[in-house]
Amino acid sequence: MLGTQELFAQSTSQSITLKGKRMVLCKRMLLRTFIAIFLMGTVSAVQATPKKICVFDLLGANGPTYSQMKDYKTAALAWGVELDLKPYTSERVAAEDFKSGLCDAVSFTGMRARQFNAFTGSMDAIGAMPSYQHLKSVITSISSKKASKLMFIDPYEVVGIFPGGAAFMFVNDRTIDTVGELAGKRIAILDSDPAQVEMVTFVGASPVGTSIANMFSKFNNGSVDITYGPAIVYEAMELYKGLEPNGGVIDFSLVQVTMQILIRKTEFPEGYGLKSRKYSLGQFDSSVKLIKRYESKIPKKLWVTIPEADKTEYLEVFRQSRIRLREKGIYNAKMLKLMRMVRCKKDPQQAECTAADKE
Repeated sequence: MLGTQELFAQSTSQSITLKGKRMVLCKRMLLRTFIAIFLMGTVSAVQATPKKICVFDLLGANGPTYSQMKDYKTAALAWGVELDLKPYTSERVAAEDFKSGLCDAVSFTGMRARQFNAFTGSMDAIGAMPSYQHLKSVITSISSKKASKLMFIDPYEVVGIFPGGAAFMFVNDRTIDTVGELAGKRIAILDSDPAQVEMVTFVGASPVGTSIANMFSKFNNGSVDITYGPAIVYEAMELYKGLEPNGGVIDFSLVQVTMQILIRKTEFPEGYGLKSRKYSLGQFDSSVKLIKRYESKIPKKLWVTIPEADKTEYLEVFRQSRIRLREKGIYNAKMLKLMRMVRCKKDPQQAECTAADKE
């Protein structure tokens, strides 16, 4: 039998133990409640303010760029942003909607991006990047934190750059393989890009103003002798029709097309841009793999290889054009210098590397 004091001690001990358990349970419940509230707040922060992004893709919601942006949308959730994708088949309309505030962000070509940021918009300068490795080196350089200031021109920030594919000339006469043979030919150009007008006029050809929407149909119906674009347009725009019976594809990159994402910076969380640029850089190799798949779909018999001497002539014509366009304020001098440094690092024997009139 337990004495009164022992019973009291045991009762007190049990009471303290019970209180302790209750306190532990209460703390656990409070912690769980706090976590739940925090998570709900995070989710609501992402979902309460969805941002609309205008996505240009020639094929609309069925195209490769739009598909790529679906993956980007998933990645953006981790950065605290929910994106609402809106497809556009007109790049001009996408740009206008972005500028007017109907979209918080936009995805379109570097040529169109030039009006918002001349630095990144000059990456699509004609003949400036001969290969995908050149392009990757440049994108790597400007995706770092150190280059962040160059990505922002109030109120816009460039938050992603993807390869869109090397642009090739599609000609209706495969004997057109030198600069001299371009003289007098009708070449489809984007009337929104003064750089193209300058270039075509310089080689003595006849520029025919078009939009991305109709530059390929003009080639197919014979309204122009030459058009250009990345390999994806061969099937998507049915260019095999315009290439019949004597046409070809010049196996020489005119431009490295880029797809760029721009945002209105104040509409997005602090640090979003840097995270987005790093993500975009991480997608480079998979993007190029897809691009090369499209290039392989063009029949080998259609590719036209030009002699090295003619390539050298093309490169010098392109370089002189870039210098003139820089002087006119169309191309950004810093970007041209960066691309020249990359070219000369990869091939220091090029004549331009020791030229007096360096970019």
